[in-house]
Amino acid sequence: MPSPAGAPAPGAAQDSAPGSTALLRINKALADAGVCSRRAADELVAAGAVTVNGQPVDSPGLRIDPARDAVAVHGRPVVVPVPGARAHALVMLNKPPEVVTTARDPQGRTTVLDVLGDTFGAARLYPVGRLDYFSQGLLLLTDHGELANRLTHPRWHLPKVYHVLVREAVPPAALALFSRGMTLDDDGQVLAPAPTRVLENTPRGTLLEMTLTQGVNRQIRRMCRQTELTVLRLTRVALGPLLLGELPEGRARVLTPGEAGALLRAVGLEPGPDGAGAPAPPREAAGAHGREGGRAPGREGRGTRPDKDRKDSGRTAGGRTGGRPGGGAAKPGRRG
Repeated sequence: MPSPAGAPAPGAAQDSAPGSTALLRINKALADAGVCSRRAADELVAAGAVTVNGQPVDSPGLRIDPARDAVAVHGRPVVVPVPGARAHALVMLNKPPEVVTTARDPQGRTTVLDVLGDTFGAARLYPVGRLDYFSQGLLLLTDHGELANRLTHPRWHLPKVYHVLVREAVPPAALALFSRGMTLDDDGQVLAPAPTRVLENTPRGTLLEMTLTQGVNRQIRRMCRQTELTVLRLTRVALGPLLLGELPEGRARVLTPGEAGALLRAVGLEPGPDGAGAPAPPREAAGAHGREGGRAPGREGRGTRPDKDRKDSGRTAGGRTGGRPGGGAAKPGRRG
């Protein structure tokens, strides 16, 4: 096949010119793009499923320039990461209570960016979604605008899991009501089912696990108030494929490549050269400081998008951090 732009003839080892992008073997390029393992990539090449710049690849030794060459598998474009390119920052914070989920606060309260400090250098991070002022737990911050837009768009509905500590014993009728969906008395809004179960009965009260899939302001707190349950602590412990795990309250960490890839794919993006994400191709058929808090599914946990600061909203605090589905943050009295 003709050599792709910037790449040597198939199988020929060749160093890139000074200042140019390093060339990659096609199997490594596909593995780096998350398509498959190198061995499986060799099998795809042998099966004639891989093209570069529209030409079938007939040698597993072909080297490509990921910055210039167009790679496809079964006719579907593959975004190959460019070595050395700046990646988008994807950071998980275990938000503490009494911290606002916004970049700046006119009232001078501590913001999630204050909690991060200069830990992540020059990255211009913004919170995605909201956890109210009194809520705690898993909060994503990023400079990836498209990812933030999708995570806050109703179309994707990534489940958010919260651990909610309430003072009272929770009757089975309340659990059933939450789980099948209910109508809020204060504004008549119809809520989607929020699967709820009792995790533990403690001396302080009952620890619930609630899963939200829509965006309703302060949904958990409003649901509990309507059923005469007092929220003592509200912690988001999962967002889509992300789990808070053992991340200490007030601490933050960068997502692992596996977590980042899973999150991007969950909203229809593929990890790209800089972590950006192109629309995902259809899949082939196979042969800190933080406490619980959260908003209603979808909006529960909405926050400032990377390209725009929003006013924060408050929520009441609830259950502690966990490693299973659960928590959110915003201004006092807002989401969660």
